[in-house]
Amino acid sequence: MDNLLRLAERVEIAIEIGESYYREFKSAFEGPPSKKAPRDLSEIKYDIAKTLVAFANADGGELFVGIEDNHSVSGLPHNQDKITGLLNSPKDCILQDTPVSIKQSSIVEFKGQKVLYFSVNKGSDYVHLTSKGECFQRKDKESVPTASEKIIFEREEKASREYDRAFVDIAKITDLDHDLIDQIAHQISKLISPEKLLQYLDLAEFDGTSLKLRRAALLLFAQRSSKWHPRLQVRILKVDGTEEKTGENFNVTEVGEANGNIFQLIESSWDLLRPHLTDTRFSQDALFKNQIMYPELACREALVNAITHRDYSNEGRGIEVKIFDDRLVIKNPGELLSSVTIEDLKSLTGVHQSRNTYIARVLREAGHIRELGEGIRRIHDLLRSNDMVAPVIGSENKTYSITLFYKYVYSPEEKLWLEEFDNIDLSREQKTVVRLGVNGRLISAKEIFENVGIVDEKVYRELIESLRQMGILTATMSSNEATKFKRKYGGSRKAVPRYQIVKPNTEDVEQVQEEDRSDYARIYVGNIPYDVKEEQLYSALEKFGEVVDVIVPRWSGGFRDGQSKGFCFVEFDKRLSANNALNSSSPILIDGRKLRLKEADKLIT
Repeated sequence: MDNLLRLAERVEIAIEIGESYYREFKSAFEGPPSKKAPRDLSEIKYDIAKTLVAFANADGGELFVGIEDNHSVSGLPHNQDKITGLLNSPKDCILQDTPVSIKQSSIVEFKGQKVLYFSVNKGSDYVHLTSKGECFQRKDKESVPTASEKIIFEREEKASREYDRAFVDIAKITDLDHDLIDQIAHQISKLISPEKLLQYLDLAEFDGTSLKLRRAALLLFAQRSSKWHPRLQVRILKVDGTEEKTGENFNVTEVGEANGNIFQLIESSWDLLRPHLTDTRFSQDALFKNQIMYPELACREALVNAITHRDYSNEGRGIEVKIFDDRLVIKNPGELLSSVTIEDLKSLTGVHQSRNTYIARVLREAGHIRELGEGIRRIHDLLRSNDMVAPVIGSENKTYSITLFYKYVYSPEEKLWLEEFDNIDLSREQKTVVRLGVNGRLISAKEIFENVGIVDEKVYRELIESLRQMGILTATMSSNEATKFKRKYGGSRKAVPRYQIVKPNTEDVEQVQEEDRSDYARIYVGNIPYDVKEEQLYSALEKFGEVVDVIVPRWSGGFRDGQSKGFCFVEFDKRLSANNALNSSSPILIDGRKLRLKEADKLIT
């Protein structure tokens, strides 16, 4: 009995340690220090109930009534009947339908004062409420009003995070598919045995006599998956139209249902889904052809992502894939973890949190997923490279979903326009410029920079040059005309619409190829005035040929803010024009300064 912690000792230790996440002091008095008076009994009872509810909704804790915030023991200034009433606070002031689990409630005699002691367990069966229907939860050293839904979500999330790591006592290694384990073992290392693989991947632990299996081992490798999880499945459903209907208009048919352990599920569900990613249509050359509706790799990535990260603790639902006429929706049990938001995923920064830590690790080692956090970014990249709109992510009602749309980023008019260029192998950047010039619309350099996402002038020039060499881009006004246009209407010279896309296989193409194809050249110009204006450089050099652009590096900040750095780069439309400038026998002057010209490509950097 000497090792038993007595209540008086508990009070003494609490006074020494002070309040914390697990401990709170309550005074039975109110008023200023010189005029302390007993608090109203009903207020103290509700304070007790509120604090115990907060502890039970968190991780449990203990409450001392009769101790001040400064750790002094003031005791209870009430008679025995009222103190007994305070002891009944959990019964009187906590909602009867959500009772808290009281470990201990006692009156403690401590240095001549009476102190009430309550100890409460962490709740698991209820979200606990006061008799007024209010919900509180312990946060640091406070009992904070909290939405009951938030507590439910936190508990469910914790259960879902711990599901795959829990050990299953009745499971044996003979319950696993040894051929599958052996196959995965050989993928990882030819020297490792199946039993050692399970231990290496933390799917099993040796307890001295046998291997104890985690639930993740059964989800991944079970011979009879239904024995360990009733909804280890993916259902593929086809919706006739763009909306689901009910009753006599019911328009949903089941394509099939895939079952099995996770490795089997990945392959069998993909085999069911894959045929529905294309559509057979009548083509212009009077043949039936398969047209890709969704990029296969993006769909497989989304499917594997769902299988990897679903909430397996929800044993009442499986994964559903619904194929509409205009979209593909993959929905799995389990909202996003609280540490990840939809905005985080939209940012494409690779943020991730694994609900199923062990499952994710094994699939990563086996090559089914790449780096964690890469799935959504890869889906975005695949859709973008196929000129399709970005996916939509949803997380609500205890489910997570990703929707891929059978919709291109182009309007019907743009799509018809781009079909005119099908016989030319265009890159995504080239196709973007061609789209801007739909039906002869004039394009500015500024639009090309913004829509293609260019930050380097050289990349811009190479893109323009490649389209000119294909014979499908021409300039509709000279550099001088563009400068005059800018002066007349204001704005940036790059914002002047001066490029036009020409359809291939037209009478204009040969003329464009002969007259407008250029051998672009770029030169370095030094010793320019610090306060030089771009128009001065155009005027000084346009006598040698068309100047396409002038790039003047300028200082940012300090007393030279906005001034040139004494040099620039000038881009000519033709190599001949650049050579004329480089070989000029007459000095080229701006504000009396002689410009120094060199070929940009021959500069020592």
